[in-house]
Amino acid sequence: LNKPIGVISTCDDPYRRRTVLDLLPDSERNGLHPVGRLDLNSRGAILLTNHGQLTLQLTHPSYSHTKTYRVWIKGTPSKSSLTRWEEGVHLDNKLTKKAAVKLIRSAQNKSLLEIILTEGRNRQIRRTAELLGHPVIDLQRIAIGAISLTNLKEGNWRLLPKNEWNYLLGQTEISTNNV
Repeated sequence: LNKPIGVISTCDDPYRRRTVLDLLPDSERNGLHPVGRLDLNSRGAILLTNHGQLTLQLTHPSYSHTKTYRVWIKGTPSKSSLTRWEEGVHLDNKLTKKAAVKLIRSAQNKSLLEIILTEGRNRQIRRTAELLGHPVIDLQRIAIGAISLTNLKEGNWRLLPKNEWNYLLGQTEISTNNV
C-alpha cells in the first residue's frame, strides 16, 4: 500500500480517522493488519498481511530488514552531520543502529536525502533530523527490502507478485507450508 499523509497505520482508530484498511475494498480487508507503522504525517510503502509470523519477523529489530526513505529536510547538512547520522545517535538513551544516509541534492534551503534503516524506532528519522538541526519537511518510505513502490500512486495498493512474496518468505525463513 502507498499510504498518504493523514492516514493512520492501524486497523481501526477510536477517533474515527482514516486508516490504512479504509483504503482497501471491504472484500480485501479480512484479517489484514499493517506490518510496522508510518506516522500520520509520513507517506509511502507499508505492507499489509494476515500472517502473524511474517509480521513478527519483519518488525522485530533482531532481523535488521532494510527500509528505504526519501526525506526532504530543512537546510543543508554538513558532512559531519551526515556521518553522525550514519554512525548512530542517541534516542531514548540508546544508540541507533548504523544507517546509510546519502545527500541526493540541495536547493532553496532544503535537501533531499536517501536513508536506509535496519531498525524502525518511533519517529526515528524525524527525531534524528531534528536533533541534527534539520527538521523533516517530507518523509516517504519508498521500499521495504527489495519491495518498492515503483509507480504505485498514493492511496493505492497492489497484491505482491509471486517473486516479491518469495523474497519475503526467503528473507524471513518462513516455510511456505505455513502460508
